[in-house]
Amino acid sequence: MKLFTNLFLLFLLLNFKAYTQSKDSSNLIVGATLNYRELNTIKEKLFLKDFNYLTPANAAKQSRVHPKPTVWNWQQIDDFITFSKKHNLQVRLHGPISPQASKWVKEDHRTIEELETNMIEFTTAFAKKFNKEPTVKWMDVVNETILPNGKWFGPKKGTNKWENPWLKIGLDDNGCPLYILKAFEIATKYATNIKLVYNHNAGMESFMWDKVKETILYIRSKGYRVDGIGWQAHIGLSASTKAILENTDEELRKLSDLIGWAHKNNLEFHITELDYFVKDNNKLSEEHQKQAEIYAKIVNILREKIKSGVVTLNFWDMAVRTKKGKEGAFHSIYDSDFKPTPAYKAINLLSKN
Repeated sequence: MKLFTNLFLLFLLLNFKAYTQSKDSSNLIVGATLNYRELNTIKEKLFLKDFNYLTPANAAKQSRVHPKPTVWNWQQIDDFITFSKKHNLQVRLHGPISPQASKWVKEDHRTIEELETNMIEFTTAFAKKFNKEPTVKWMDVVNETILPNGKWFGPKKGTNKWENPWLKIGLDDNGCPLYILKAFEIATKYATNIKLVYNHNAGMESFMWDKVKETILYIRSKGYRVDGIGWQAHIGLSASTKAILENTDEELRKLSDLIGWAHKNNLEFHITELDYFVKDNNKLSEEHQKQAEIYAKIVNILREKIKSGVVTLNFWDMAVRTKKGKEGAFHSIYDSDFKPTPAYKAINLLSKN
């Protein structure tokens, strides 16, 4: 079985190399994420070896840039911009309005007026600042707005849970969250040089993606710009993405259909945070092979879809990532010793060419 998998990956790579030399190759952009602490480390060297598309992890999020009501600190993301200029990189800023909010914003006593003022100030400052940066090609405007069951993702009690405080601002007459409309209104006005992405999480649930599609078309009907859809793709992390492990071909068919819908509606499609969650380290070799097979199938879909529009693929982290309080780890294209995993072999000809 292992021999078959390796031959299959080799077949994909050889055919993809020939394909990326065609006129459509510019439609596929592949990159990875770096955390601020990873600059000037082996991860930076590995990134520069393979990629010229960068997502600066959490450095552009509100929790880093605007950690307290009267405090603004752009230093980390400014350093990334300097880094991107030095190495001629394309950058997607993951600094959206959604759960990526400062802890003080999530305090339960915040009023609608306070939340709206804060959201407008942050989004406006963000859009104006980075619109002048030629390396910044995309920005996530909103993120994780809808639950897998199709309901809007909203606030929770306290500040220690994953929540979306902005829904408290309210809905318009057609049931669309006001914060989403206002965020895209501001980005449309002030980020004229940047492509605007509606980023999202979870799996391929129809209820959820139908609502994303409906919301994007509604935003556009208001005269605001949406240039792309993002899918985070943390495979195996939650019940919604475990379906990709259990019913791979059917779930990836839905992904293919979603990309097709995006391109038909003049939207780019961005896989923004691809990684693979492994709970049991004792099965790591088996899981790495499964990861490689799934990544190869995703690549095959992208190979087909670049004929009809722009697709980007971003690996969230490049090696092994753990999360405090969570058993297991997120795996990417290098192992804990920074040696290529089988998944790397499935994508290494999609990098710089």
